[in-house]
Amino acid sequence: MRRLGRALRRGWQGWVELLSIREPATSLARFRIAVGLVILYSLLSMIAADLVEVMWVDAAYGGLQTLDARHWLVGLLGGRTATTAWILVASGLALAGLLVAGLGGRLTVLATLQVYYGLVSAKGTLAGGYDTLITNALWILFLSECTATLSVDCRRRTGRWRSDRPVAAWPRYLLILQLVVVYGTTGLYKLSPVWTPGGDHSALYWVFQEPTWRRFDTGELAASWFGVTQVATAVTWWWEVTAPLLLVVYWLRHTRARGGRLRRWVLRYDLRKPFAAIGVGLHLGILALLNVGPFSPISLSYYLCLIPPRKAQTSEPAQTSEPADTE
Repeated sequence: MRRLGRALRRGWQGWVELLSIREPATSLARFRIAVGLVILYSLLSMIAADLVEVMWVDAAYGGLQTLDARHWLVGLLGGRTATTAWILVASGLALAGLLVAGLGGRLTVLATLQVYYGLVSAKGTLAGGYDTLITNALWILFLSECTATLSVDCRRRTGRWRSDRPVAAWPRYLLILQLVVVYGTTGLYKLSPVWTPGGDHSALYWVFQEPTWRRFDTGELAASWFGVTQVATAVTWWWEVTAPLLLVVYWLRHTRARGGRLRRWVLRYDLRKPFAAIGVGLHLGILALLNVGPFSPISLSYYLCLIPPRKAQTSEPAQTSEPADTE
């Protein structure tokens, strides 16, 4: 029992130390700006395609489908009417602009979250995984101090656009965890012969045959480059299914003082860089060849959290401690 008690105390102490790490808010601020731009893109693309009333107006008011009107904002505005849809879209655009500017702190982030979720919660089949990534991002940004720098709030508080005032680092760690969970679960979801080593790695070939996804006719191109699509399929699946190992890399870097052959190797070869390089290449390819909404833009926004600020410190200024990914 004593050993168990000591182990629990050490675990709790390590957890407290991890959550006490503070760092400049630069990475979170860049992520905030990126998320705001993605929301602007998402809403403006719906306007450009003339889909606002098709997607977000209930069939009872002339829309395409019967929609869920349980969100409190929708109820307050009178249901899934055209007026409600356009009020939410206009509000979303204005709030996304404030989010990019960094004006209003947590209140702006929370309002943006409520308005955007009020739109995309209309029906599950009308939303995508990217909408969940956007709303999750907004929730974590609400819990952070993402306007501490690179913001109008910072300018008003300090007279400068930038500030090195340290903020809690754990929201950025949580965003990295979100990225890893997305890829890891996606890899497990793809356990089929067209993706896995037991099959023919033809998944991307078939993706490029799907007219609802591709930006232009890639059928013949995919056929002539079938071998390339097989390699890309294999790399994508292995990269996704092994993404959770990135957390191991972060842990080994965080506990570098313990030494050991594996830690020395991980510290010598920064495995975060090839992980990020493959991911960026993957999403740029998707962005160029496929039309899957703002999936790649919001995913790439999360990559900004992989870029650590230069300095970090614990809650006590006299004690400095590097977080799991600070150089």
